Amino acid sequence: MTGLTTLLEVGGPVAALGGGAAYARAKHPGVYWSTVGLPVSTARLLGSYGSVMEACSLTVAPSRLRVLAVKATTRREVRPVPPRRGIIRPTSTGLRLRLRLAPGQEPADVAASAERLRHAWGVHAVYVSTVKPGVVELRLVGFDVLRRVRMPRKLASGLLKVSVALREDATPFVRDYRAIPHQLTLGATLSGKSMYLRHLVAGLAPQPVALVGIDCKRGVELSPFAARLSALATDPEQAAELLPVLIQEMEERYELIKARQGLAPGTPDEEITSDVWGLPEDERPVPIVLFVDEVAELFLVATRKDEERRDEMVTQLIRLAQLGRAAGIYLEVCGQRFGAELGKGATMLRAQLTGRVCHRVNDEASAKMALGDIAPEAVSAACAIAPESPGLAVAGDSSGGWSRIRTPYLSLGDAAEVCRESAHLVPDLPALKPFRPDVPVRPVESPAPVVQPRPVTD
Repeated sequence: MTGLTTLLEVGGPVAALGGGAAYARAKHPGVYWSTVGLPVSTARLLGSYGSVMEACSLTVAPSRLRVLAVKATTRREVRPVPPRRGIIRPTSTGLRLRLRLAPGQEPADVAASAERLRHAWGVHAVYVSTVKPGVVELRLVGFDVLRRVRMPRKLASGLLKVSVALREDATPFVRDYRAIPHQLTLGATLSGKSMYLRHLVAGLAPQPVALVGIDCKRGVELSPFAARLSALATDPEQAAELLPVLIQEMEERYELIKARQGLAPGTPDEEITSDVWGLPEDERPVPIVLFVDEVAELFLVATRKDEERRDEMVTQLIRLAQLGRAAGIYLEVCGQRFGAELGKGATMLRAQLTGRVCHRVNDEASAKMALGDIAPEAVSAACAIAPESPGLAVAGDSSGGWSRIRTPYLSLGDAAEVCRESAHLVPDLPALKPFRPDVPVRPVESPAPVVQPRPVTD
C-alpha cells in the first residue's frame, strides 16, 4: 500500500506535467517553446556545438599558433576548429546566433548544412543569412510559425510599407512599394488571395496615398472599402474609361518632373530629380496604388469590338507598369489564373511585375507563370500548398529569392471599418472624382432609453 501511495504521489505530477507539455505543444506551441523547447535546444546547442560542426564538415585546421599553444600547455589532441560562435539570443519563436566563418569558408557551406543542424539541435527549421563578409546569422525556429500565424509586435512602418504576412523564418513579410513597385498575386478560390488583398488595403488606408480599384467581380471584393477608394471600376467597360485617366495623370506628373529638371545651370545636384520622390514635399503629388482584381476578365473577349477594347486596356496597363514607378503610381495585379493563353500582352505585362505572390492554384501553368521565370524551384513549393492551409503562399521577386508566407486572418468588417475611419484621408484628385464610388450611409442606431417605461395602470 505504501508503494502504491508513493507511486501516485510521484507519478501523478509527472503524468500531469507530461500531459500538459503534450497539450501545449499541440495547441499552444509558443508556450511550449518558451517553457520546454527553448532550454532544451539551448542545452543541446551548447553541449554539442563542436561535435556537430565537425560532423557537418564546418571545421578547419587550427592555426600554427594554436597548435603550439595546445602542445605546450596540454597533451590533448589538436582537433579542428569550429566557427567562432557569438551570443545566443532567445526569441519568442526560436534562437538567433552569429558565426564568424573561418578562412576558406563561405555562407553557402553553412546553408548546405542547415538540415543537419536542425536535426542535431531539435528545432523546426534553421535559416542562414549573411550579416557582413565573414559573419552569418543562424535563425533557429522552434516550431511551425505558419500553422497559427501571430505577427511580431514590432512591425516595419513607413509610407507605402505594409507588413502583410509572416515568413516561415518568423520574420514579417513587408510589401514595400518603393522597393518593389508592381506585383502579381495569384490564387484560386478560397486560397487566401482575398485575405492578402484585404491586408494591403487596410494597411494602406491610414497612409496619405490614393487607392484606386478595378474589380471585375462586380465590385464584391473592393466595394466594402469604398469609403477609402478614390476611384472604383466594377466591370471592363468602366475599367476602359478609368485607365486612360490614370495614363493622363501619369503624363502630367512627368511634365511636373520635366519642369523641375529645367533648372538654372547653377542648381545643386540634390535638387535634380528623375521621379516624384525627388520633388519638394509641397510639390510632390500623392502616390497612387492601383488594385486590379480578376485581371483575366480584362483579357477575355467575345466580339471584335471587345478585342479592340481589350488591346487598348492591356496596352495602358503595360504603360503604367513600365512608367508608373517614377510618377508614383504602383500596380497590384491579382487573379485566379494568369497565362500566355490570355492573349497578346499577358507575358509582357508579367515581365514588368517585379514582385510575385502565388497562393494555391488549380494548375501548374499558373504557378510557372508566377514564379517560373524568377525562381523555378519555387514552382513545386507553390503546387504543394494544401487546400486546408488558406493564406499560405510562396513569395518571390526578380532577385531569385523566395520564401513561404502566410497571411493572418482579418475579417472583412474590421478591414472595412479601418477604411471608414480613414475616409478623411482620401486625397483630392479632380481627374478621379467621376469614378469615386458611392459610400452607403450607415443607419444610425437610436440609443436605448436609460429609464425603462412603466405601464400606467388604473
